[in-house]
Amino acid sequence: MPAGGAIVVVEVVQVVVPGAVAKPPGSKEEAAASTGMKSGLARLVRRTGGAERPTSAWSVAGGRVLWARAAIPLPATQIPMGGGWLDNGGTQIRHGAAPRPGGGGRRAAHWRVHDRGGGEPVEAEDEWRFARVTWRLTVRLNGVATFIGIAGLSVAAMVLVVLFARYFTGHTTDSDGSVQFVKRHTSVKSAIFGSIKILTVAVTIVVVAVPEGLPLAVTLTLAYSMRKMMADKALVRRLSACETMGSATTICSDKTGTLTLNQMTVMQSIVGEVKLQPPANVDKLSSTVASLLLEGIAQNTSGSVFEAQDGSVEVTGSPTEKAILSWGLDLRMKFAEERSRSSIIHVSPFNSEKKRAGVAVVARDSNVHVHWKGAAEIVLALCTSWLNVDGSTHEMTPDKANQLKKLIEDMAEQSLRCIAFAYRNLDMKDVPSEEQRINWQLPDNELTLIGIIGMKDPCRPEVRDAVELCKKAGVKVRMVTGDNLKTAKAIALECGILDDSEASAQAIIEGRVFRAYDDTERENVADKISVMARSSPNDKLLLVKALKKIGHVVAVTGDGTNDAPALHEADIGLSMGIQGTEVAKESSDIIILDDNFSSVVKVVRWGRSVYANIQKFIQFQLTVNVAALVINVVAAVSSGNVPLNAVQLLWVNLIMDTLGALALATEPPTDQLMRRPPVGRREPLVTNIMWRNLFIQAVFQVAVLLTLNFRGRDLLHLTHDTLGHSSKVKNTLIFNTFVLCQVFNEVNSRKPEELNIFSGVSRNHLFLAVVSITVVMQVIIIEFLGKFTSTVRLNWKLWLVSVVIAFLSWPLAFVGKFIPVPRTELKDLIVRCWPKRKDLTFSSSLFFWLGIGTVARVQHNRLRMTEWKYQCEAVLEQLLEIIRC
Repeated sequence: MPAGGAIVVVEVVQVVVPGAVAKPPGSKEEAAASTGMKSGLARLVRRTGGAERPTSAWSVAGGRVLWARAAIPLPATQIPMGGGWLDNGGTQIRHGAAPRPGGGGRRAAHWRVHDRGGGEPVEAEDEWRFARVTWRLTVRLNGVATFIGIAGLSVAAMVLVVLFARYFTGHTTDSDGSVQFVKRHTSVKSAIFGSIKILTVAVTIVVVAVPEGLPLAVTLTLAYSMRKMMADKALVRRLSACETMGSATTICSDKTGTLTLNQMTVMQSIVGEVKLQPPANVDKLSSTVASLLLEGIAQNTSGSVFEAQDGSVEVTGSPTEKAILSWGLDLRMKFAEERSRSSIIHVSPFNSEKKRAGVAVVARDSNVHVHWKGAAEIVLALCTSWLNVDGSTHEMTPDKANQLKKLIEDMAEQSLRCIAFAYRNLDMKDVPSEEQRINWQLPDNELTLIGIIGMKDPCRPEVRDAVELCKKAGVKVRMVTGDNLKTAKAIALECGILDDSEASAQAIIEGRVFRAYDDTERENVADKISVMARSSPNDKLLLVKALKKIGHVVAVTGDGTNDAPALHEADIGLSMGIQGTEVAKESSDIIILDDNFSSVVKVVRWGRSVYANIQKFIQFQLTVNVAALVINVVAAVSSGNVPLNAVQLLWVNLIMDTLGALALATEPPTDQLMRRPPVGRREPLVTNIMWRNLFIQAVFQVAVLLTLNFRGRDLLHLTHDTLGHSSKVKNTLIFNTFVLCQVFNEVNSRKPEELNIFSGVSRNHLFLAVVSITVVMQVIIIEFLGKFTSTVRLNWKLWLVSVVIAFLSWPLAFVGKFIPVPRTELKDLIVRCWPKRKDLTFSSSLFFWLGIGTVARVQHNRLRMTEWKYQCEAVLEQLLEIIRC
């Protein structure tokens, strides 16, 4: 009893301590992410020199005047002074609006800058927070764990009844052959001790059956994967995203910065009828054209240029703004001087809906110019005239417009992003007063085209290989971009998203066309789309919804504030760590720290590894469970004694749970994972391949160990020993063989589908350490802890017998992998053979082996998808999978 009590204490400690001591996976990373999100940078503008220095918005001193980028959260006491929209968690106000009553001069709120300007107030954008819904894998695991526990409890109850019946009817004997209970002769004390022994066996069966190692395996897998994903430039914010990413069937990716290098350079420029060679050949421009062009570049921008005293120049802003400003510098633009020649009276910021930005400036001579820049074909459609290089203005005839459209298409086919510059004069009398200017819509009609530029943002060198890897893995990559159709097609071909055979009208679509479809039409065309051009964030959201409705597991990348709804709607939201706004990061599941698409593919790889490692552990654990339970049940029912006692089973439980989880949960991802299709939404956790492997190993172990149990004395030539000693030797051999079988099967479980089970084992040092520790501990238990575990020492011949029997699991596993398995799920195969009643729809069958089960049928289409009912359904779905043996 003292030995049994000690091992029980050790077992309880090893189960409880890891979960109690360890922090939840990712808690440190989550804290770091939260800290990083509160360090959003606002651009502080100094009065002297106009230099812009990045400063934490949460540490700005009172009285400072600052510029804030869109989607940067601002502290409570900061007051907006002009330019866009802000909101404080749902309520938006326009810069310059009067403070609300009771707010005094400052308002204690959390403001967030939006990139919307002018026009009517827009709908408030809430901070998306993920509801704490139940993770699909957790539901599946709960189903597996629940049924195993119920099955173990049922078997334990049956064993308890059988053992009590045999004990009190005099059908159990001691090791010396004497009957344990004789009516009217056995003392009460002996009967109590006999009953306690029986209860111990039953409770031990329950302890072994309950899969308390499953949560530990999941915890270890996630913790290991999250740490490794950080090294691969991916920060996981929501744990379930690890597994879900492994099930992704499609990735809707942005172009700029994700598929491309995000390094814009002006490659071509056209002014009037002249194509400038090089693009910054200012000598061909008249002073009038150069002045208007440089004024538009310097004033109509969200970037800036800082010239240091040593002559160095620092250009800040988005990649597009930096490219335009750098081109302006090549045109001999003096940024500070150009800014001082005129003053801005109103701004219409760029957004993804209108694809253009505008600014109204008044010069020193009181002339008002309204400058526009944006997508070339959109700005061109607003122009009624064009400016030639000599400063002359000409009417925009249909022929000239078609000529310019052809030039834009030619540049787009070279994967150039085309930006047009236009302006118009405005009488000062047409400019609203300062009080009325707050709602002024800048006029964008009757514009005069100044010029068109083509900017190149080359694809990342590694993107093509990453896209090809996704295709092999059954994951379709779709590009969603704001560029025009020609540019998007050229870049998609360059990145490998499209090939020549796929570059059809069905694979490429514009956002406005997709937006015009109804829900049914969107669902019909969504699966064919590879590229969506001229799209808005709302178009991306519509695409995500359509893909989900037709069964896809959708991953979405986004970096803008307006991408938040799509990131929230997707199964996995991936925000960009460099270019991404704080709102996008808060709405995402995973942050890609280097904004690189290849890192997204690595996340897919790790997601599949998480799922695969959990499956490996489940296969290993179920094999141990089935073998241990069947051996003890059959032995108990037939002879009244069990070959594996409580202490031995608890040691097996330690191997199965803690050590097994450590060994199998830390398997690194392999290339094989990216050669198989994604895991479907309804695919069972225990697959037919796992059932095949489990069945082979469990049947082998049960057959061999039961043979040793019933015929061991004769087979091992132990008949000359006393009955008590020979029984101890036999039971020790059974225990030793059983443990070594688990050690060898642990190696099998590393590669459930591959023939070479040793592939990569030398690189997994933790696995080798766990296996070595298990073997060493087993030798110590057998040779030195006999009193503790009720075992005896084995000679070298019996050790050899144990090793040879355990070794046979390797060739058996190798041969077994040539046995084909049906693609149809085991549940569905049984359903097809099950007699159906007209009034019920068969969803899952519940029955327990050995004739003690019951059958239940559930009408699936009446289940409401609430959390508890979904868990119940998951249990039902797993029952047939668990009961194969």
